Amino acid sequence: MTSRHGNKVKRKYRLSGPPIGQTRPVASSALNNREPTQPRTRRIVFVAAPGTEILDLVGPLQVFARAAEMFGKQNPGSPPIYSVEVISASSQRSLVTNCGVRITAHKTFREVRGKIDTILVAGGNAIEQDEINTDVVRWLRKMAGRIRRIGSVCTGAMLLARAGLLDGRRATTHWNWCHILIKRAPRADVDPNPIFVRDENVYTSAGVTAGMDLALALVEEDYGSRLALQVARNLVLYLRRPGGQSQFSAALSLQLTDRKPLRELESWVLDNLNKPLTVPVLAQRVAMSPRNFARVFTKEMKTTPAKFVERLRVEAARRRLEESQNSMETIASECGFGDVNSMRNVFQRALKIAPGQYRRHFRHVKHPTRKSRNKSE
Repeated sequence: MTSRHGNKVKRKYRLSGPPIGQTRPVASSALNNREPTQPRTRRIVFVAAPGTEILDLVGPLQVFARAAEMFGKQNPGSPPIYSVEVISASSQRSLVTNCGVRITAHKTFREVRGKIDTILVAGGNAIEQDEINTDVVRWLRKMAGRIRRIGSVCTGAMLLARAGLLDGRRATTHWNWCHILIKRAPRADVDPNPIFVRDENVYTSAGVTAGMDLALALVEEDYGSRLALQVARNLVLYLRRPGGQSQFSAALSLQLTDRKPLRELESWVLDNLNKPLTVPVLAQRVAMSPRNFARVFTKEMKTTPAKFVERLRVEAARRRLEESQNSMETIASECGFGDVNSMRNVFQRALKIAPGQYRRHFRHVKHPTRKSRNKSE
């Protein structure tokens, strides 16, 4: 393989699992309450350093722990599907997180023995300031060649970069640190937009709560979408945000402006997506001339009104595809695309996936009956 800079990069990592969205036959049978073949326990190791961002650590950790708990309740007598532990990237097991809470890791990195399935590096101050001991970097590089997959949450990508694990790969991190990651990983293709990125068996995710999105995707990859959805519902999470989704929604971006008329424009646009939302129409809504509106909007939002409206339409269509039974034609009309072909073209351009494929992959499960709800939750 050749990286984007023309350098030869050897790929020695290979995935043993199915792509995200495909269910392993063994796990699928277990979840469907047929006679299952006993699944093996996957050991998930989180690497934490002094000053670690506490949500980078405990958020995704809880996803795996809850998945194991829920699977165990549904399959009595089955071995746990995950064992989860925290490894300290220092000589001491005890460390203080960025918010001042002291935690005690299960082991230090020097004490780790036995087979590991997945390593996830949590972001935090010591990693961001490049204060991690070189012994940790060497250990991480060595372990990466022995495990099924490795990844990072938020600025944990900086440590993967230092170990050379992002060379020739696509990666992401928290939007505010992408320019630093580009400098520390010049041979990587850093994308500031996605929630998380998978390049073969190396995974990187955006800031803080995006680590939970990544963890849900890994659970889905291992044991299927049904369990991932049950875990997400149990933790009251937005179910399975796609990795390619932008770190900022269009609505959130609009709320960042200091201009109240522009902020108020969002709710009106969302209520009128099926109408022609041209520059003159939007300008009239905020009592501005079309020319001045287009200039001010582009300056404030760093995008054109047309592209912004398109993003709102895509986000609205996504929610309807996930949550409603409405037909493609109805959704295309309600969201202002006009017809299904136009919606398909916009989806392919914005999300790299067709609306039909998106619905099949990210569709929410139906609410269980009262009888089955107690069993699954």
